[in-house]
Amino acid sequence: MNLDSSDSLYPATSAAVRRSKVTIIGAGAVGTALAYACTIKGYARDIVLYDINREKAAAEALDIAHGIQFTPAASVIGTDDPEAIRDSDVVVVTAGPTQKVGQSRLELVGEMAELMKKIMPKFVEMAPNAIFIMVTNPVDIATYISLKITGLPTHQLFGSGTVLDTSRLRYLVGKKTGVAVRNIHAYVVGEHGDSEVPLWSCAEVGNVPLTRWGVCADGSVFDAEARAQIAHEVMRSAYTIIEGKGNTNQAIGLSVTNIISAVLRDEHRILTISTLLDNWHGISGVCMAAPTLVGAKGAGRVFEPPITLDEREALEKSALVLSQVAKSIGF
Repeated sequence: MNLDSSDSLYPATSAAVRRSKVTIIGAGAVGTALAYACTIKGYARDIVLYDINREKAAAEALDIAHGIQFTPAASVIGTDDPEAIRDSDVVVVTAGPTQKVGQSRLELVGEMAELMKKIMPKFVEMAPNAIFIMVTNPVDIATYISLKITGLPTHQLFGSGTVLDTSRLRYLVGKKTGVAVRNIHAYVVGEHGDSEVPLWSCAEVGNVPLTRWGVCADGSVFDAEARAQIAHEVMRSAYTIIEGKGNTNQAIGLSVTNIISAVLRDEHRILTISTLLDNWHGISGVCMAAPTLVGAKGAGRVFEPPITLDEREALEKSALVLSQVAKSIGF
């Protein structure tokens, strides 16, 4: 076996995957879970875990790297050197204040805003052509502030939005109906937080509208009461997990890896990321989640699914909440 060529050390892959580099800002619970998920999935060949705590970043990366022979990835490093961010294809920002028990995401906004002012210009300088994915909470405000601070176009910088909330919704609907999650098509839009809106009016299981589903796996009826209970569970999920273990990290790591895959593999997937809206169901000037085409150029077309008047009213309230919070910190 000839090992003279370094290329022969790894299975043949597409050029896009072989050259790709993902930098994760923040070696906390979310950043580390994301680095681990990225390594296992192998969507990027090189993964950088950046944190001002060099020892923490290096240790977390080393722990993952010790298992790299079992993954498609080529390298995982942890560092506090901004130079390591240079030429990244995707930069994911997870660094930020930690949500405490009983604390809403919007209550984090002041600390988060000051941090974004400090770090975002430096990261853009290091990787001006990267796609930036904001995960820091409150993510919709973090996305809006970062767009204003950096001046990046809206396709190049966006937030993880309600991709995780949508996954939670589909999980609970699947559990209720007894149908595989992959066959459930439903979205949560609006704020990633307490004012988020599940779009029941256009939700489907297979080709069957969920509002007409009827009897569920447990013998109950999928009625308005069942929908309200699921919506409440989705909205409260993060609080429940934080109360039990102190943070949410595993599912967000998987969901953001899904977004990274859509970018690096140019998958043209529709995901409920947080983007700056322009007359989406009459809503403009705020960043919040909506079904958006995601590919190699980042955020693309924002789709307008048919919604009810009640859903539109709830979305307008969600937008108003986010707009008022942004104004309260001078944005």
